[in-house]
Amino acid sequence: MMSPVILTPTEARAERDRLVKEGKQLVFTNGCFDILHRGHADYLAFARAQGDALCVGLNSDASVRRSKGPARPVNPEGDRAFVVGSLRAVDFVVIFDEDEPKDLIAQILPQVLVKGKDWAHYVSGREIVEANGGRIVLADMVVGRSTTSTIERVIASQARIPEP
Repeated sequence: MMSPVILTPTEARAERDRLVKEGKQLVFTNGCFDILHRGHADYLAFARAQGDALCVGLNSDASVRRSKGPARPVNPEGDRAFVVGSLRAVDFVVIFDEDEPKDLIAQILPQVLVKGKDWAHYVSGREIVEANGGRIVLADMVVGRSTTSTIERVIASQARIPEP
């Protein structure tokens, strides 16, 4: 079994440079990817289809806590990186600690930046990618599929289980 590829930002930039020399395009997207669900899988497959390789910027545990609150993430960053990196659509993962991936995008310089349409109002790193000749692609979201809704369904299902 192949292990997923988890790179540092410097290694990811070297991979991007290698792809460019081969005339290929690197796609970048980012997120928490806390409890993987169909919406994530569809989204990542869509992102990968926009170019030749997909780099996923994964929020660190500290970054997720600042964004989602003290009860998140449910799964630690090492596990999340392993699971996301194991998906066929994902070529490599880079964990970042900032609240948004703008600095990571500036370092890697992907040619394509994908975000969900729910982020159409603000795509972190847009100006960096566009200033370097790249493009932004907004992906449709799978309605009703989110980590938050998954957690809510789990809690609701536990409330229906009678006490032994």
